[in-house]
Amino acid sequence: MAQEAAIHLSGVTKRYPGVVANRDVELKVMPGEVHAVVGENGAGKSTLMKIIYGMVQPDSGTIEVDGRAVHFRSPREAIEAGIGMVHQHFMLADNFSVLENVILGSEPKSGVRIDFDTAATQITDLGKRYGLPLDPGEKVERLSVGERQRVEIIKVLYRGARILILDEPTAVLVPQEVSELFDSIRDLKRQGVTIIFISHKLDEVLEIADTITVMRGGRTVGTTTPAQVDARELAEMMIGSELPSPETRESTVQDRVLLEVSGLSLANDVGRALLKDVSFKVHAGEIVGIAGIEGNGQAQLVDALIGLEENATGRIVLAGDDLVDNEARDRRAAGMGLIPEDRQRQGLLLPSPLWENAALGHQYRRPFARGIWMDRREGRRQTEEIVRRFRVKTPTVDVPATALSGGNQQKLVVGREITAEPLVLIAAQPTRGIDVGAQAAVWEELKRARAAGLGILLLSADLEELIGLSDTIHVLFKGEFVARLDPAQVTPEDLGTYMTGAAKQVAV
Repeated sequence: MAQEAAIHLSGVTKRYPGVVANRDVELKVMPGEVHAVVGENGAGKSTLMKIIYGMVQPDSGTIEVDGRAVHFRSPREAIEAGIGMVHQHFMLADNFSVLENVILGSEPKSGVRIDFDTAATQITDLGKRYGLPLDPGEKVERLSVGERQRVEIIKVLYRGARILILDEPTAVLVPQEVSELFDSIRDLKRQGVTIIFISHKLDEVLEIADTITVMRGGRTVGTTTPAQVDARELAEMMIGSELPSPETRESTVQDRVLLEVSGLSLANDVGRALLKDVSFKVHAGEIVGIAGIEGNGQAQLVDALIGLEENATGRIVLAGDDLVDNEARDRRAAGMGLIPEDRQRQGLLLPSPLWENAALGHQYRRPFARGIWMDRREGRRQTEEIVRRFRVKTPTVDVPATALSGGNQQKLVVGREITAEPLVLIAAQPTRGIDVGAQAAVWEELKRARAAGLGILLLSADLEELIGLSDTIHVLFKGEFVARLDPAQVTPEDLGTYMTGAAKQVAV
C-alpha cells in the first residue's frame, strides 16, 4: 500500500483584496524527507507556510496531515497535530535562559509548581538525540546566532513536532554554522522528522533537499529533485532566467575619500563596549564590505554613522565635514544615505502609499517638498520614476507598501536612497529575504551607482555577496575590526574563521 504523505495540500487557494496569494496549490511532502519550497518573493511561499501552520485559513482546498483532513484555526492546533515552525526572525527573550524560552507557554508542572528539573532533562535529551547540544541554564543573550536557532528548533521539538517548517534558516548564519545546521537536519531526518525547508539560497537547497517544489505567481509550477536540476536550471524554473552572480572585478575606486571614520567607539548604559576604536575609509566609486555575525556591532555601527547613537565618540568625516555631533537629519542632508537592515520596521510605513514611503528621510527637500509644504504632485512623479527605473511591480504609486512583495518593497527602498544622490550609501543587508530576481536587480543598481562614483558601505550576512561586490572587506568581531581582507583572495570559509573569532590579523 502506498505510503501516506506527511502533508498533502490540494487545490489550496487564498485571496486577499486585489491579489491571489495562492491559487490551486498542490504540495505533497512525504514522511522523513527534507522538502524545499523555493520561489521569488511574492510567489506565495510565506502564505502557504502560514496556512500549513494555522496562522492563515485558506479560502478553498484541502489539507491532510498523515492522511487525515484538517482545518487549523490557529498555530496551537497545528502544534497539537505535530507541526512546528521556526521563523526567520527568532522569537526568543534574550534575558531568559534556554530552558525558560523553550518551556514558555508549555511549562511542565509538579503539583502547582513548574518542574524545571524534568524540563531541563528533556531539553538535554532532545539535544543529544537530534544533534542540537544546548545548556538549558545558559542565558540566550550569551548564545551565538547558530545556538539561538537550535533553541528555536528544540522549542518546537519539545512541543512534540514531527513536521518542522524552517523559514530561511540560514539567512544569518556563517558557513560553519550552516554546516552544523545541515548536520542537525540530517540527524532529524534520520530520526524520522519531516522538514519543509524555505530558502532563497539555491546551492543550499540542492545540498540539503530530497525534493524541491517550485512556486511562481502563487502556483506550484513543478516538483523536482537535486539529481535532476542544477542551480541554473532551478533559477530558470523560478524566474525564467539564469542564476545571477554578485561578482564584479573591474575597479572603479577613485582617490577622493568621501567618508573617513576614525576611533569610533560606543558603550552601552552599563559601560560595556559595543564598538571599539573602529576606523576605515570609503572612497568615491568604492564598496567597503563589513562582515560579522549578527550581534557583533553591525547595528550599532550603522546607528552611530547615521546619527541614532548619541553617545558615540570618534570622528565621522563626510566630504571634509565632521558629523559626529550632527543629528540624523543633518547627516542625511549632508549626503549620507541608508538602506536599513529591516525594510519593514526601519525603512517603510507599511499602511502608507508608495509615494509617501518614497519621501521618507527626504520629505524636507525637493522634489517632495516646496518650502514647508509637501509637494504631492512632484512627489508622486518622483515615485513613478523610482518605480519605472527600479522595476517595482505595483499597479499605482497609491497602493500601500504592505501590498508589495518583499522584493518589491526592497527595490522601492533602494530606489529611494539611490535617486536621492547621496555621497555615501550605507547598505545594511540590502538583499536579505529577497529572491534571486530581486537580488540581481539590487546588485546591478549598487554596481551602477558605484561606477558613477558613489561610495558604499555594505553590511551583509551573505558572504558571497560581500566577496562579489566589495573592493575591500573589514571583519567586525565583538565591536572591533579583527581583519582587513582582499575579496579577490578570500573565501567564505576564511571570512567565517575571522567572524567567529577563531583567527585575528595582527594589524588591521
